[in-house]
Amino acid sequence: MVTPRLSTRLANFQASQALEAAGIHPLLARLWAARGVCHPGETLLAWGALIPPGQLTHIQRAAGILADAIHARKRLLIVADYDCDGATACAVGMRALRSMGAVVDFLVPNRFETGYGLSPAVVELALRHPAGKPDILVTVDNGIASVDGVHAATLAGIDVVITDHHLPGDILPQALAIVNPNQPGCGFPSKNLAGVGVIFYLMLALRAELRQRGVYPKDGGPRLDNLADLVALGTVADVVKLDANNRVLVTQGLQKMRAGRMQPGVRALFAVAGREPRQASGFDLGFALGPRINAAGRLADMSIGINCLITDDEGQALELARQLDGMNQERRGIETTMREEALAAIEASSPTIGASVCVYHPEWHQGVVGLVASRLKETYWRPTLAFARSDSGELRGSGRSIPDVHLRDVLDLVSKRYPGIILKFGGHAMAAGLTLREEAYGAFIGGFDAAVIELSGKASFDPVIETDGSLESGYANAEVAGLLQQQVWGAGFPAPIFRDTFHVRQQRLLKDKHLKLNLERGNQRFDAIWFNHADMLPEYADVAYRLDQNVWNGMVSAQLIIEYACAPAS
Repeated sequence: MVTPRLSTRLANFQASQALEAAGIHPLLARLWAARGVCHPGETLLAWGALIPPGQLTHIQRAAGILADAIHARKRLLIVADYDCDGATACAVGMRALRSMGAVVDFLVPNRFETGYGLSPAVVELALRHPAGKPDILVTVDNGIASVDGVHAATLAGIDVVITDHHLPGDILPQALAIVNPNQPGCGFPSKNLAGVGVIFYLMLALRAELRQRGVYPKDGGPRLDNLADLVALGTVADVVKLDANNRVLVTQGLQKMRAGRMQPGVRALFAVAGREPRQASGFDLGFALGPRINAAGRLADMSIGINCLITDDEGQALELARQLDGMNQERRGIETTMREEALAAIEASSPTIGASVCVYHPEWHQGVVGLVASRLKETYWRPTLAFARSDSGELRGSGRSIPDVHLRDVLDLVSKRYPGIILKFGGHAMAAGLTLREEAYGAFIGGFDAAVIELSGKASFDPVIETDGSLESGYANAEVAGLLQQQVWGAGFPAPIFRDTFHVRQQRLLKDKHLKLNLERGNQRFDAIWFNHADMLPEYADVAYRLDQNVWNGMVSAQLIIEYACAPAS
């Protein structure tokens, strides 16, 4: 489909030397410096390195409102989002607020009934909540676009505090307080907090407020660091950029998991996924635990995921985790069918692909279209939208993009050029959601493609695999592979990929679809595997690879995971 181009990340020798001089392993110093880490202080991933909460706009006001509400025994209701970030954010809010004496419950909108965010329909549900009419709604991972929802709540006599991280529209809701690092004028240095990070910060500010009021002694109150596992899980699963501040949050969460200190639900998710918490990594959070939580929001009701994360009963946590695991298996089957149908439709409709990809089938599952868009984006390396029909007959779409194209900006341009086609939309640079009138789909496809070309200046795109160049032979071993696995890598701070030329000594197919190799460089031999690739390599190959550990019969050796390989340039 698309052929990647290999490039080498620019080195920063000065920063690398400064890090090495501070006692950091020379390879880590080189890798971190190439990812923008300039000072040894940026490698300190202890709680003390966290940016203080005070620079978040409205955070003191929001903390004061919540402190007053706790004192007055007002009813709080958390309005969550139906993805992993929203579920973990809700769990952080529930656990922290309850530990500080709040009367609090939660409500999570259903993807298929009310759709995303605090809408007037969700306010209606809040009014009929089994816990009684709330006095204050606290949004987590949503709300910045809920102008109508906040207005409906206000008319119903309910106050609203918004915590969110999504990009704002032209008009902000009239809430009592909005805590969002991405709102205009907010001076918080990190704009990359996930929804769970924002509510965690508000809970830190609330505890500080209660200390100031004398409710707790100077260093007293609940241990909020015990929620770090939830913060790490939501942050990694939402694929926000892992800047220095987010790396602190994720590192602290992983350390808790590795030490066996985590919520019963997180422990249960590790168990059903067959992963070992003592070796917890960002990969586990993003590809094992996160998808199981997300499956509830995609196929059923995210309250199952939230209840798994807020229960203190180990047995109930395991039962809910098993339900989530079953849903995730079902989701995989649905996704595979939809992806195959989408690929067949694309191949049948046009011999050439435009600047974008749009697919729609009336029978597709609304909860899985985002995953299909993600897979097609990887296949064609184009901004991709996948649509399904909702019960109301509108089309609900979910999109994924590539670094060259800011998806929300493209949708914003389409909505201005073709008023009325898009009923609503929202999102980020790399992911967005939207609703269309079904009859407008044809016009939308052309408008979307034109907007992609206009904003990017390109009609076609090639993926680039950015490598860290050659791996020094002295570091090509299992010990260094283990060191790399212990670090926090992810969005905006990618795991290292090295690039070297190897002599292909042996190669064979594994299960008819994976290429198993023995590679030689100098006097070193390595086992290597290229997953989902069945074509043999030439005798010498230019290989982009990750250094991994292979554990077999108690023996640990270095293994190369191939990302891409081709004949060396002559």
